[in-house]
Amino acid sequence: MTKVLTDARSIRIKGRSFLAVVLSPDLPLDQWLARLDDLAARSAGFFLNRPVVLDLTDLAIDKAELKGFLADLAKRNVSVMGIEGARPSMISSGMPPILKGGRPASDVEVVADEEKQRGAGGSNDSPMVEERPAETRLAQQSLIIHEPVRSGQSIIFTEGDVTIIGSVSSGAEVIAGGSIHVYGALRGRAMAGSVGNAASRIFCRKLEAELIAIDGIYKMAEDLSPELLGQPVQLWLDGGTIMVEKLN
Repeated sequence: MTKVLTDARSIRIKGRSFLAVVLSPDLPLDQWLARLDDLAARSAGFFLNRPVVLDLTDLAIDKAELKGFLADLAKRNVSVMGIEGARPSMISSGMPPILKGGRPASDVEVVADEEKQRGAGGSNDSPMVEERPAETRLAQQSLIIHEPVRSGQSIIFTEGDVTIIGSVSSGAEVIAGGSIHVYGALRGRAMAGSVGNAASRIFCRKLEAELIAIDGIYKMAEDLSPELLGQPVQLWLDGGTIMVEKLN
């Protein structure tokens, strides 16, 4: 018997880009997990409700080791949404899917803590049932926030620099593709060069950060010299090491 569909309503299927934290583990995995535990212990909630992509490019592990590694991450409340660089034969039922073609997101998001699960990275070229003309977006090189960033808020801008006219509270975060300028106290998390810009810098009037990172290299406030805490500083990368100096 042939069924006739009488409902003319369509289902729209879209492709969309999000921003995610990308973890690139190295061997031995137990030592890498110990470093991850150290980061999580010193920056409470860093991975909470945050989508994570696992980059296994050039990592020599087999299917069984990957399964155990994913279980270790799950015990740490690290939610892996997808895997890059893995062979298809390594992925079994119940594992996150393989992702390809990850690229920087183009949107700016200022969201409350309960909405943080929206940030993610990667693209999905799903077909569209209903097509619309592509929206023309003007490229922005900088984003200026004219008010303090409150606890639980995220500022995400991958196209360039972010300037905060005010302070960044504890529990807040600023993620920029370029440099970060904070004209107040930096008490939350600041991650500059988030799309691979090692020349990015972080400037703040008062350094009290929970975490700072440049091009994926991170430090906690307690890792810095005590005489720099609470001072106006700039931070930059030099040969894979975060350098800090006091500003006059």
